[in-house]
Amino acid sequence: MLSVMKVHHAWLAVFTALAFFVAAALPAAEREIPPAFGPYINLTEADFAGTRSFTSKDKIVATYYFYWYDIYTKGHIVDHDGTDALTTHPPTLEDFSYKSIAWHKRQFLDMVDAGIDVALPVFWGAPSEQDPKAGLHWSYEGLKVMVQARDELVKAGKKPPLLGLFYDTSTLQYNQWGVHVDLTTDYGRRWFYATIRDFFSMVPPRHWAMIDGKPLVLLYASAFAKKHDQSCVDYLMEQFPKDFGGRRPYFVRQNSWNVKADNTVAWGGALGLVNPGVASLGPGYDHSAVPGRAPLVVDRQGGKFYEEQWLKFLRRPSNIVTLETWNEFHEGTDICESREYGRQYINLTRKYVRLFKQGYVPPWPKGAYNKARSVSILLGEQNTERGLKWVDNDDGRTAPATAGGQSCRAAQINPKGGTYMYFVVDDSFKTAGKFQGTLEVEYFDAAPGALGMEYDGSDPAAPFGGAYTRATETVKLTGDKTWKSAQFKMVDGRLLNSQNRGADFRLVIQAPALMVRRVELRK
Repeated sequence: MLSVMKVHHAWLAVFTALAFFVAAALPAAEREIPPAFGPYINLTEADFAGTRSFTSKDKIVATYYFYWYDIYTKGHIVDHDGTDALTTHPPTLEDFSYKSIAWHKRQFLDMVDAGIDVALPVFWGAPSEQDPKAGLHWSYEGLKVMVQARDELVKAGKKPPLLGLFYDTSTLQYNQWGVHVDLTTDYGRRWFYATIRDFFSMVPPRHWAMIDGKPLVLLYASAFAKKHDQSCVDYLMEQFPKDFGGRRPYFVRQNSWNVKADNTVAWGGALGLVNPGVASLGPGYDHSAVPGRAPLVVDRQGGKFYEEQWLKFLRRPSNIVTLETWNEFHEGTDICESREYGRQYINLTRKYVRLFKQGYVPPWPKGAYNKARSVSILLGEQNTERGLKWVDNDDGRTAPATAGGQSCRAAQINPKGGTYMYFVVDDSFKTAGKFQGTLEVEYFDAAPGALGMEYDGSDPAAPFGGAYTRATETVKLTGDKTWKSAQFKMVDGRLLNSQNRGADFRLVIQAPALMVRRVELRK
């Protein structure tokens, strides 16, 4: 349902070329998947003695930990053309390396200062990356050093964050063997499991972040898999207990995965709060230093943007929130100490984590639409917004148009399937409880088809934890080339900005052409 986020990793373009080069030299036959990389395998319940676990009712704060930097080789610090690869920067480049125990210790202690419970190392390990002849991959080498750093902190009486897995699924397409992994096949299922297995085989259970005794696993986007279905998750749940003392993972799917899971998360929280079950938020976004990118900047506003996302979250919190990110300097989403911002975002994080743990619920925001009975938008070459805002997305683009003598916007049909128009509701119009309302749409019936509406609602059976709850009404389009009006009921809306690009609802267009000139949401 969601297109892959534009928030890709900085190395992707370079590695794509490398992957194709390597693939050309490889035999077509599937290579044997190696055994577990680390020593913590074939565990028994005794290996979990003394470990601690969160419960599903605990309030948990996690952050994505990018540990691929290496000042000694300039890896992920300097681009191949010799230019600076980082948009924002660490306070010093001295010993800035995944090989450094001291560097990891500093990061963990700063996470403690920020109130973070769980670090999610961004793991780019895969069966293809174990080959010692190619040099030990940073994912493996850095993880080993990270564990040593955490051990030293624990022995010193500190309580560093526990470690969960953020599985960077881009390795399903970009890897040293040039394999594009199909997760519906036996080989693909074993590859998927082996990657998760390798991470936990390198981390002693005393360091695992667990929920109800289950180790925490979060996925990145599904689009890197050639194909996927529930069988890859079923295989994981079958095999993991055999290797790890009867435990099964607390499995969190990124919302592009069409599989069953314990919970759902969405990547892209640095652009604005999203909360399909596991919330994501961040300080802003700026990938100016990354070559080959279309400009995308979400301004930090001196910290105001980050605070606003926290306040939105605290009004309707879930039990788990992920901070995006601790230190992704390429895309300027870091909240760690930096040259540009000092410890500002560590301090802000500590403040809001404390409020989260205390159960603080901020007052609903004051604004122009607190007492309004409706909000609307008039669409055209220049939109007129009165509490509603249209937002652009890959599957929701529009263009200025004129139809029946009226200025409007025409939906741009998505050739990959699924054409939508996305809208955001002003926070001051939203209510503390579940939203009840009616959406009215003025549209030009340009071609036969259907028009529907999906909103960020409370239907647990709806995609992505209710983020795409379908209104019961569907309007038949006849193509009679006239302006018409349609109404859709919004029942028990959450309006948590959980749809693509932080939208609260979207029009679902199943026709080769449709124009819209006005949208109004009434309480």
